[in-house]
Amino acid sequence: MARGRRGARRLALQALYQRQLAGHGVAELVEQYSASKEFRGIDAAYFSLLLEEIVPAEAELDALIQEAADRPPAQLDPVEHAVLWIGANELRAHPDVPGGVVIDEAVELAKEFGAQDSFRYVNAVLDALNRRLRGDAVPATGT
Repeated sequence: MARGRRGARRLALQALYQRQLAGHGVAELVEQYSASKEFRGIDAAYFSLLLEEIVPAEAELDALIQEAADRPPAQLDPVEHAVLWIGANELRAHPDVPGGVVIDEAVELAKEFGAQDSFRYVNAVLDALNRRLRGDAVPATGT
């Protein structure tokens, strides 16, 4: 079971995926996921914060993603879309989290939940966003 912030990102991905399919709001998602067994041991405050930041900023995050992507966010697989929302949000709103960590965490989520090579796409988009938003160049991880 993923713990701490990694677990918070993992559950946020699941909640954001569900939101795309069913349209649930932040309060409903937090209530539902906080009752799950996976919630124990994660950084609950970070999980809630991610949802509170991402949901009202979906259009703004999509605009950022569009700048670095080769297709409109609406055409993305819902898993990739949710992973990119989390990564783009962390890059813009959480300077305390190093860009390399944001990208690595997103790549791991895409490997676990996404289509076979979606992690490569997530890596490329977030790397471009990291350079644009933070001016960081993150060395390739070889994944």
